[in-house]
Amino acid sequence: MAKAKTNYTCTECGGIVNKWAGQCPSCGQWNTLVETVIEAAGNRFSGKHQSLAQTAPVLNLSDIEASDVPRFGTGIEEFDRVLGGGLVPGGVVLIGGDPGIGKSTLLLQALSNLAKIKKVLYVSGEESGAQIALRANRLGLDTKGLALQAEIQLEKILNTLSDHKPQVVVIDSIQTLYSDALSSAPGSVAQVRECAAQLTRVAKTMDITMILVGHVTKEGALAGPRVLEHIVDTVLYFEGDTHSSFRLVRAIKNRFGAVNELGVFAMSERGLRGVSNPSALFLSQHDAQVAGSCVMVTQEGTRPLLVEIQALVDSSHAPNARRLSVGLEQNRLAMLLAVLHRHAGVAAFDQDVFINAVGGVKIAEPAADLAVLLAINSSMRNKPLPRSLVVFGEVGLAGEIRPAPRGQERLKEAAKLGFTIAMIPKANAPKQKIEGLTIIAVDRIDEAMSKIRDVDDAN
Repeated sequence: MAKAKTNYTCTECGGIVNKWAGQCPSCGQWNTLVETVIEAAGNRFSGKHQSLAQTAPVLNLSDIEASDVPRFGTGIEEFDRVLGGGLVPGGVVLIGGDPGIGKSTLLLQALSNLAKIKKVLYVSGEESGAQIALRANRLGLDTKGLALQAEIQLEKILNTLSDHKPQVVVIDSIQTLYSDALSSAPGSVAQVRECAAQLTRVAKTMDITMILVGHVTKEGALAGPRVLEHIVDTVLYFEGDTHSSFRLVRAIKNRFGAVNELGVFAMSERGLRGVSNPSALFLSQHDAQVAGSCVMVTQEGTRPLLVEIQALVDSSHAPNARRLSVGLEQNRLAMLLAVLHRHAGVAAFDQDVFINAVGGVKIAEPAADLAVLLAINSSMRNKPLPRSLVVFGEVGLAGEIRPAPRGQERLKEAAKLGFTIAMIPKANAPKQKIEGLTIIAVDRIDEAMSKIRDVDDAN
C-alpha cells in the first residue's frame, strides 16, 4: 500500500509547507507546524447538503438596509451578559474551557430554557444520550422539546439540520467531528477547520444560532487551528479552578457586542447559577484590616468589579529577590517596583515581593497599578490601609498617575458597596460630588504615598 503523502500546517495561521521547520514561514510563530495528510482532490460539497451552498448576490453597500440585530435571551442572565444581550440568529459562538469546568452543564441549562420558545438541537459527540439524560435529571431540568442527536459524522449532522431546521444548535464538541471528504482523524487541523467552516456556512445560510464547544490545550488556548477563532462570531472562555465552586465566563471576541464582558457563576447541585454581586467574591473578609491589602475597582466590559489586591513583602535570603504575581502581569510588577523606588523613594531591591488578586480573577488593565503600589507600601510598613479605601489608576514610568476609563461608573459602584474614601487620578475626579464618598485626587505616585500617610494618621 502506497504511503500517504503529508505536509505541515501551521495551527496559528493555517499556512502549509512541505517540510517541517521550527518557525512558520508565513506568520513567524515557533513550534506551530503539525503534520497533516494531503487530501485527494474532489468535490467536498457532495451529498444531500450540496443544495445549501448557493451563490450570494453582489449588492451595493448603500442598498443594504442596516437594522439592529434581533436577540433572544437564554434565560441565564450572566450568560446573556457575556453574549452582549443574548444570542443572535445566524450567529456562531465558540466556547472553550478546561475539562469538567461546566461547559456542557451551562449549555444544557440554556437549551432547556430555549426549548420552551425555540426549536433546539443538542448534538453530542462525546457523551451518549443516556449520559446527557442522566445529567439533565440530576440538574432537575425540563427537557421537553429538547432534541438530541449523538453523532460525529459531519455529513449526517448537516442532513439532520436540513431536515429538522432547528433554530438553536449546540455541537459538543467540534474536535470530535469528522468529514468523509477528508481522510485525517477527528481532531486534526484539517478536520477541525473543515467541519467548523461547513457548520458556519450552514448557520449563516439557514439563520441557525450555532454554539460550538472547543477543547483547550495545556496552555489554556483553544485547541486546533487559530483560524477557528477567526471563523466564528463570538469566542468565550471558561475560567476558574475546577476545585472551586466559582466559574468565570469571559468574552474575548464578539461581533455583536462588547468584548471582555465577564459572567460570574457558582456551581451548585442544580448546575451553574449566576452571581448577582460578584464583587463579594473578590473581597476577603477580615475580622480586622491587615497590612498589604488594597481594594481596587476594575472594569470588566461594562461591569465595574471591586477586587482585593494583596501584597506580601519579605526579606530575601537569596542573591536575587523573587518577584511573583498571580492574576496580574509579572513583568509589570518589576516595572512598578522600579517606579516606586525612583519616584517615591521606597526601595524593595533586597525584598521578595508577592502579589495576588483575590478570587482567582485575572486583571489585564493597567488601572491596577496604584492599588499594587499601595499594597506593597502597606506590607513594607506593616501598616494596614483604611478599610473603607478604594483606589484605581495607571502609573507611568515618569511617576505620573494616569486616568482610567469609565471613572464615574467605578466610583458609583464603590459608593454603592459602602466605601467612603477613593484615591483616584486627578483627571478622573468627578465634577459633581458623589454622596458618601470622599475623593482624594492625585497626580504623582509620591503625592499618593504622602496623602495615604495623612489618611492613616487621621484614622
